[in-house]
Amino acid sequence: MSSKNLYIILPTLNEEETIGRVIDEIPRDILEDKGYLVKVLVVDGNSTDLTRQIARERGAEVIIEPRKGKGRAMRTAFEQIKADFVFMLDADYTYPAAYIPDMLDMLQQGYDVVIGSRLKGERQKGSMSRLNVIGNHLLTLMADVLYLRRISDLCTGCWGFRGEVIHRLHLTADGFNFEAELFTQIVKNGCSIGEIPILYRRRPTPAKLSSIKDGLNIGWTLITRRF
Repeated sequence: MSSKNLYIILPTLNEEETIGRVIDEIPRDILEDKGYLVKVLVVDGNSTDLTRQIARERGAEVIIEPRKGKGRAMRTAFEQIKADFVFMLDADYTYPAAYIPDMLDMLQQGYDVVIGSRLKGERQKGSMSRLNVIGNHLLTLMADVLYLRRISDLCTGCWGFRGEVIHRLHLTADGFNFEAELFTQIVKNGCSIGEIPILYRRRPTPAKLSSIKDGLNIGWTLITRRF
C-alpha cells in the first residue's frame, strides 16, 4: 500500500531562533506509523538571517516568496502542493506540533478543517497580553455573528485541512488577515470545522503583529468578505 502525503507548511520571516525547534518537534514517527509520507514546506519571506539554511539542514523543502505577508506566503504554498492532508503552523514555536496527530485523527473522522484553539486551551504566562486576549475574543465573536458559524479562536496560527479543501478556497489576503479570510472561505464552501484545545507558548522572539492595526484589518476583512 502506497503512503499518503501529509504536508506541514511553515511560513517564515527571520525565524532562525525557532525554526529548527519547530521542525524537530514535528512527531514524524507517529505520523509515519499512521501510513503518511511527511513533508515539511518552509515558505520564506526572503529572510536575512539563517532561517532557510537551518530549515534545509533539518530536511525541509524551502521556497522563497519575496512578496510580503503571511497570507501571500500561505497562498503560494497552497498553490504549489497536493496532499491528502495539510497543516499550517506558525514558525515561532508558540504552537506545539505535538497536536498534529490528534488533529489528523479528527480530519480522518470526517472534519474538513480542524483548528488548534488557544482560547479553549491553556496559555503560558506572557504568551498573550490582556489586550490581545480581549481583541481575539471580540474578533472571534464578530466572526461567529456575521457568519452564523461557531469558532472559538479565529486568529489561531494552527490549522489542519483535508487536502481537497485548500483548492476550493478563493484567497486574496496577503497579511495577518489571512486566517480571517480563510474562515470566511471555509464557511462559504460549507466545510465542517473541528477544534482541539491547545497550549499556546510564549513567543521567544519579538512579535511581528501590530495589535490594533492588524486587529482592525482583520475586522474589516470579516465585514467586506461577508457583504
